[in-house]
Amino acid sequence: MSQTRPGRGAATIQPESGYLQMTEILTNRRSALGFLGAGLLASSFAPPAFAKETAPADVEAAVNAAYAQFRTLNDGKNADYIPALAKVPSAYFGVSLTTADGKVHEVGDDDKPFSIQSISKVFTMAIVLQESGEAEIVNSVGVDATGQVFNSITAVEQYKGKEMNPLVNPGAIATTGNIKGSSPEEVWNKIITTYSAFAGRQLEVNKEVYKSESDTNQRNRAIGELMSAYGRFPMDPLVATDLYTRQCSVNVTSHDLSVMAATLAFGGRNPVTKKQVIDTKHVPGILSVMATAGLYDDSGKWLFKAGVPAKSGVGGGLIAVVPGRFGVGTFAPPLDDAGNSVRGQAAIVDIVNRLNVNPYAQFG
Repeated sequence: MSQTRPGRGAATIQPESGYLQMTEILTNRRSALGFLGAGLLASSFAPPAFAKETAPADVEAAVNAAYAQFRTLNDGKNADYIPALAKVPSAYFGVSLTTADGKVHEVGDDDKPFSIQSISKVFTMAIVLQESGEAEIVNSVGVDATGQVFNSITAVEQYKGKEMNPLVNPGAIATTGNIKGSSPEEVWNKIITTYSAFAGRQLEVNKEVYKSESDTNQRNRAIGELMSAYGRFPMDPLVATDLYTRQCSVNVTSHDLSVMAATLAFGGRNPVTKKQVIDTKHVPGILSVMATAGLYDDSGKWLFKAGVPAKSGVGGGLIAVVPGRFGVGTFAPPLDDAGNSVRGQAAIVDIVNRLNVNPYAQFG
């Protein structure tokens, strides 16, 4: 049965002024981020038709219906190249959605913890943007989809590590390696503190997953060394790769993911805790990269179906952001061939369609 968890009051949203600010930011970003992501965000924040409330009863009904429709979908299989992930029960399925008032509408296995994996890349990107600005990301890693697999070494060699983005492994390791700190412990404290602020509670590392990944991350270590050789980050590459491995091993639930996604949906302000986690000006860039590279090789297919920025992780998690409306988090371990949760994708597309929030489908 679906649960509704009250927050601490309604978040303050000013669609008209927010739109003007977002439009100015997007205009300045078009050359760096491309017209696809910028167009998505411009339409997402356009007043007054799109920036409006969704009735709680409609949200509740949509979440329940998506769960009921896809809970028995058995396509896909767990990731097994990380041994600890293969052991997670495949039947787990949680769907959570957080709205502007901080309420979390959820159903199923919304309290089952699992490792965040590549979804972590979104929030590490947020750290670097917050402390160093967008030029650091654009100049050190890049913001373009590579057109190759998420852990491609060929892509690194082709452009000397430049034309990456923070959501593929080379760019993600380099992004972690660009976090400022005098020691690995200081950098890690920034990572876990920021992730926890996005989630609205203290998060912790899944030690079993961390060890399992550390024992099998030889390719990522090689990628880190290669990105370092091209001068894409100042940190020791083995330290950066270890920190990246640790961030991927942080435990979350679908509840946590929905709050984290909603924090992006409301301009970096957590709707549950009311804390401004990152500056609003950084959110459009994050969502643009999510739109173009959030679901590995199938990012274009996802945008075609759902029209909203999203990010997946091989642990079975998936987040989607509907700017100004809500954030969604799902958990279902079986993945498709591209590494994205099968039931999670189906549920989010269904919710987007039921609530009519695809920004590309707003015509008046």
